[in-house]
Amino acid sequence: MSPQRILVVGGGHVGLYAALRLSRKLGRNDAEVTIVDPQPHMTYQPFLPEAAAGSISPRHSVVPLRRELKKCRVLSGEVTNINHAKRTATVMPITGPARDVEYDQIVIVPGSVSRTLPIPGLRENAVGFKTIGEAIYLRNKVLDQLDVAATTADPEVRRRALTFVFVGGGYAGIEALAEMEDMARDALRYYPELSATDMHWVLIEASKRILPEVGADLGAYTVVQLTKRGMDVRLGTTLDSCVDGIVRLSDGDSFAADTIVWTAGVKASPLLVHTDLPRDSKGRLTCLPTLQVVDEASRVVPGAWSAGDCAAVPDLTATEPGVMCAPNAQHAVRQAKVLADNIVALIFGRAVHQYRHKYAGSVASLGLHKGVAQVYGIKLRGFPAWIMHRTYHVSRIPSWNRRLRVVVDWTLALVLKREVVSMGELHEPREPFTEVTPEARSAAPAATTPSPSAASEPSVTRRA
Repeated sequence: MSPQRILVVGGGHVGLYAALRLSRKLGRNDAEVTIVDPQPHMTYQPFLPEAAAGSISPRHSVVPLRRELKKCRVLSGEVTNINHAKRTATVMPITGPARDVEYDQIVIVPGSVSRTLPIPGLRENAVGFKTIGEAIYLRNKVLDQLDVAATTADPEVRRRALTFVFVGGGYAGIEALAEMEDMARDALRYYPELSATDMHWVLIEASKRILPEVGADLGAYTVVQLTKRGMDVRLGTTLDSCVDGIVRLSDGDSFAADTIVWTAGVKASPLLVHTDLPRDSKGRLTCLPTLQVVDEASRVVPGAWSAGDCAAVPDLTATEPGVMCAPNAQHAVRQAKVLADNIVALIFGRAVHQYRHKYAGSVASLGLHKGVAQVYGIKLRGFPAWIMHRTYHVSRIPSWNRRLRVVVDWTLALVLKREVVSMGELHEPREPFTEVTPEARSAAPAATTPSPSAASEPSVTRRA
């Protein structure tokens, strides 16, 4: 029997872990594993806030696919269409024409994208917080704004530069807000012109609570801690508009801000629209607890698997029927293991198993030495929770290489001051070069009927 062709679409949490486990459990005579992703790395998103704040190097929050997946075939490109009826996926490489990749088993795990709304000015003025590029941009943006505020003599420009708005009170929003405020407050030691009271940090959350995963009491504790640090927490409030950087809220307030960060949830990858596989009302692939894709009649679609943010996987531990697993890294990593094991079992004719998650708890950082955690029913606050947060996530990031590098970063941070320099030029690297390079002058049009003498002489470029 020829080896099974397994195609993994997406190199995120599920994609990397599933491909790694498949490559370890299957020999070359059993299967050929191919993984496709536009980026050459997997981003460990729980470390994005610390990467943005300078607690760890941004490079250490990503895992190179080719280094970890030595037994897999890695394609750098984007899957634009999946025709499961024909068992083919169309891949658009970085350069060159699209190509069709055939498969026997497909693992569709492209993850999620920011769930945005058609709010006036949002597209033009806000930034998300899901990629390493967005994290680096936000870090540079905040530090640039400190420079703007310290230099200007206009109080309105200063007030606008030092106003930072975060929309969304989940993990991403709270951790990004807390880490960036901590970093900016630390950086103020180098800005004698500014004080902490000059900064205006605003959190906008549509519901009446934040961090629902850690419980109502720890969520309330977090609000109190953020408020004590001078942050403006607006619960039960929505962003109505941010045209030209003028933030208008549903509570009637409005103010100018140069930094607006959108962290209000995620939705399934748009790639799923370009497949012939069944989806639910939220655009996710419908799955069984075995991570197999199923149709409207709950019949298994042979050869199709999914997990993570883009999959609607029933939560077998929920007390109410119809509850799906939450789109978080904890589920993604554990589902990847079950998914890979089930593919291996199917190839060797063994029974597949259901994904049943035993809730371990939730942890969240609120800046350096601060956090909240609920682990196996035990609730922690402050420094112990912060230690638990770091311990858990350093154990979850793939690769001992990355774990060691992160620990070294943290160790150095104990004795060295935090780096608070902006490298905003990274976002426009060619601008200094293009500014000093003159435009080439176009040559005069050649004569339609050159004279014999002109034809025999060397051509001459005429300058205007």
